[in-house]
Amino acid sequence: MNKENEISRKRDTIDAIDGKILDLINQRLFTAKEIGRLKTKKGSQVFDSARESVLIKRLQAINNGPLSSHALRHIYTEIMAAAREIQSPQKIAYLGPEATFTHIAAINHFGRSVTFAPQTNIPDIFRAVEKESYHFGVVPVENSIEGAVNYTLDLFAESELKICAEIYQPISHDLLSRSGSIDDIDVIYSHPQAFAQCRRWLRNHLPDCRLTECSSTAEAARKAFGEEGSAAIASQEAAQFYKLEVVASKIEDTARNVTRFLVIGKNEIRPTGRDKTSIMFVTSHVPGALYKVLQPISESGINMVKLESRPSRQENWSYMFFVDVEGHIDEPAVSHTVKRMKALCLFLKRLGSYPRAPEDSNGRK
Repeated sequence: MNKENEISRKRDTIDAIDGKILDLINQRLFTAKEIGRLKTKKGSQVFDSARESVLIKRLQAINNGPLSSHALRHIYTEIMAAAREIQSPQKIAYLGPEATFTHIAAINHFGRSVTFAPQTNIPDIFRAVEKESYHFGVVPVENSIEGAVNYTLDLFAESELKICAEIYQPISHDLLSRSGSIDDIDVIYSHPQAFAQCRRWLRNHLPDCRLTECSSTAEAARKAFGEEGSAAIASQEAAQFYKLEVVASKIEDTARNVTRFLVIGKNEIRPTGRDKTSIMFVTSHVPGALYKVLQPISESGINMVKLESRPSRQENWSYMFFVDVEGHIDEPAVSHTVKRMKALCLFLKRLGSYPRAPEDSNGRK
């Protein structure tokens, strides 16, 4: 009985703490609402990825545990989402349908207190944000196994939208079905990339099943829910969305599979002290042109973290180059370097400066 009494007292303490936490969250939201009112008068944007990045970084620095950095970020993502919603409802376009990895990345970044709208393809996301039907869009740009998402890169050449944030989303595949039994499966639905990433597991465990390709892993989950004897390779979140059981978890052949997503919008993002700047450019079609354009980066000591090329579509054997460097365009070293590069290019366009994704959220550092 003494132990029961002690547990009861501890639970009473937790209830009292929860009451204080709830009161403080509501105080925070009321303050955020006032800030939103002032932002409206000033003409400022509600979503401020620089401010949110700095806030999370500061809280992680003063966190003494046992709350993990990951849990802290998750909790405050939802609190900040609620604050944005009370200031001005946010609408986010993403590559649908529900429970795609793009959708999951969008939820992880913006929280659940916003309106998410699935789009059929990546160009539709760009158009929706350009027309201001949605405040932001979330698009995939590269995968650690499959490489660049060329559709996204090509669209930046035509669009005036900016990169406002980046998200690194670990990709893990589960086998899902209505029954949850591997013995009931005759056909498996999934996206071609998911099949490719789970080839070894499928060969070892379900070599005789028919594999049928779908436009997305989420669409595969929807099909599996509607058909007896079928299963889907999709995310664990898809199981919840489409009311499926997990037959097997983490069936991907390579564990360290991460997709980088970009948040696109019309905002210019303020420096945080830990940023990236993305640019694209076209060089002359002469020997040594690329070397000369990249030389200012080397001479400045700025770290280049990405270099990608795409056909320019303007002329055969002419290429656009995409470069990410550490630092913000407002920093003199970055600004001066980009100006030097522009003088050596036929065309150069800055795609945005934005906070670097947190190290413990990208699945690779």
